[in-house]
Amino acid sequence: MNNNTEKLKIDRELDKQIMGRALALAKKADAIGEVPVGCIIIEDNKVIAAEYNRREIDQDATAHAEILALRAAGKLKPSWRLDGCDLYVTLEPCLMCAGAIIQARIRRLIFGAPDPKGGMAGSVYNVFDLPSNHQVMITGSVLQEECSEHLKDFFKRRR
Repeated sequence: MNNNTEKLKIDRELDKQIMGRALALAKKADAIGEVPVGCIIIEDNKVIAAEYNRREIDQDATAHAEILALRAAGKLKPSWRLDGCDLYVTLEPCLMCAGAIIQARIRRLIFGAPDPKGGMAGSVYNVFDLPSNHQVMITGSVLQEECSEHLKDFFKRRR
């Protein structure tokens, strides 16, 4: 772990507030028939990117909320590196998104619902534990019940 992450003061109330905003984005995805996942990236406690899943709308397998938010945040910075940025997402990231989070140099990942079928931050496997030139701090289960219930409701309606 680098010195910056060791000294980071975690604000649990801010985590809940930002996750609540990500959940509102997930509800927008649900309203258009997308799997309800929302993602927000903050820097210095300010939102710099806010996205939700758009795989069906865009017909793009990579249009996960996290990837879209990373792309949007990267356009605001002078570099692709998102050092000092924190990523909030309502569902534990998949392998693709976990890799992108590491590559983007995200400081901290905060997720809501664990994903027992594809979660790569500890549920199925933890790719963040693999040797890498960048370490991401992980906080899971923020507003877990709300995030999980929304996903369960979505899939019940789809069946």
